[in-house]
Amino acid sequence: MPETSGPETVDQYATLPSGMTICFRDHGDKADPAMLLIAGLGEDLTFWTDSFVGSLVAGGFRVVPIDNRDVGRSTFVAAPPPGLWRQIAGRPRGDGYALSDMARDAVGVLDHLGIARAHLVGRSMGGMIAQTIAATAPERVLSLASLYSTTGGRKVGQPALSTIRLLAAPPARNRTAAVRAHLRLTRHVTGTEHPIDDAAEAAIAARGWDRSAGEPAAGTARQIQAIQRSGDRTAELSRITAPTLVIHGDRDPLVDPSGGVATARAIRSAQHVVIPGMGHHIPEGLVAPITTNISQHANSVCEGGNHVRIS
Repeated sequence: MPETSGPETVDQYATLPSGMTICFRDHGDKADPAMLLIAGLGEDLTFWTDSFVGSLVAGGFRVVPIDNRDVGRSTFVAAPPPGLWRQIAGRPRGDGYALSDMARDAVGVLDHLGIARAHLVGRSMGGMIAQTIAATAPERVLSLASLYSTTGGRKVGQPALSTIRLLAAPPARNRTAAVRAHLRLTRHVTGTEHPIDDAAEAAIAARGWDRSAGEPAAGTARQIQAIQRSGDRTAELSRITAPTLVIHGDRDPLVDPSGGVATARAIRSAQHVVIPGMGHHIPEGLVAPITTNISQHANSVCEGGNHVRIS
């Protein structure tokens, strides 16, 4: 896979010492502060929409979204995925990776680009990965924004039964089925107060299917296993010193809002923003308020010193 730079809409690749190859894109002025975007379960980098990325670039950031391992055009791991019963029972296989491995992948992209410190933005599982980087590699982090994520604690952030039923459905085996499944789940987790654009979401799902370098269902299963292997990370989160913004909706049926509350409580001096009517998605109508919150938070951080806020 090529490692040369190119237009910001072109997939680029970082081959890491671990053997993983992580796909990324690079938007904005290279002289601007870097902002790493880490997507959620089964989401490739294109799930960060053009309007979302564009808003952050306009806010003065170099924006680098990545494909996590086992999604998009990054490496798909050779280990067998856990079966459905293991996922439901929370009994991961012994040969699976953890969130800490995915965190090292993300830091590896920063190394590849020569970026010493970055603002981290992660949503859902991506929020867990970003939290892990902030806790274990604080010297690489300017700020952290954790969007509709959780701590891994069993008593918080759990999905509604109705959501579990949808997630347990047989996986899509073709592009058409993948689009239908994405629309069904996204409508459910988004709720009704901030509706989705069906055509735009169908295009996102189709593009994600087309970009997959491996079997999407197996990759998602291994990512679920990574979350389960990592367990309750509350104690780890208490070590985070980076200025932290926690954003969560109050109508989230996939990661219950209690997950956001627990995250904000675990991280010292975290700012907690609750968006009324928001579910587990960022529809177009919420792009502006969410990116504004992220940009303002990141801009309040001084790059010098020990993650010091400036007015």
